[in-house]
Amino acid sequence: MATFLVQRTAPLPVDEAWRRLTRWSRHGDAVPLTRITVTTPPPTGEGTRVVARTGLGPLSFDDPMEVTVWQPPVDDSPGLCRLEKRGRVVLGWAEIEVRRGPGGRARVRWREDIRLRFLPAPLDAVVARAGRQVFGRAVNRLLRQS
Repeated sequence: MATFLVQRTAPLPVDEAWRRLTRWSRHGDAVPLTRITVTTPPPTGEGTRVVARTGLGPLSFDDPMEVTVWQPPVDDSPGLCRLEKRGRVVLGWAEIEVRRGPGGRARVRWREDIRLRFLPAPLDAVVARAGRQVFGRAVNRLLRQS
């Protein structure tokens, strides 16, 4: 498994940072070559299913995920969302945590543990590095754009 962590502090209230990071349809604008489809009706909660389709033409694959933990931030309690990846190509999980940071800003932790089927374990470090870069940029975009 390739594990990586992205941490950011944003000049946003915690609830606004949470909203921006958990509006799944926006992730397609932030992750290159990816389209997002939410396959369950709103609102988001435990059991919500999302499919990220990544690639070009025949070189595409689906990354189906299900929200298994949904705890929006309330008062001073942090928000936590866990997505379980249940695809034929991508397995693992992602967690998004948003809490109050210094100066009332939002502190974001995006942790991901992924395994790409058919990719040998010695390449996990490369996958983790690429994941940190791609999702670091995605988190930046999601937090900047309302």
